[in-house]
Amino acid sequence: MPLFAYCICNPNMASAEVQPRFGQSVKGLLSDKVGSCSVDAIALTRQVLKVSRSQELLGQAARNMVIQEDAILHSEDSLRKMSIITTHLQYQQEAIQKNVEHSQNLQDQLIHLLK
Repeated sequence: MPLFAYCICNPNMASAEVQPRFGQSVKGLLSDKVGSCSVDAIALTRQVLKVSRSQELLGQAARNMVIQEDAILHSEDSLRKMSIITTHLQYQQEAIQKNVEHSQNLQDQLIHLLK
């Protein structure tokens, strides 16, 4: 624990313990602590900016996902409608095929009657 923090945490220290350690003055220790706090504040600011950018990107990804989900739902609806149309076209094709066969039968009968 730095001397400065130790002094703050232990106000009942004897005055002899307040003496600077290893030849450093209290001003020097305080200056080091302020410098350390400044570096920590800059690092914290950078981290907050990173998190902010990450949150922005996550928000954009969520909006894009909602847009994609709407597009998928619309595509599913279109595919369902196309399936219904395909079924109806198959019924119409079968009906036309039967009419062509019936028409050929009638044509054959007419030719046979005219002979």
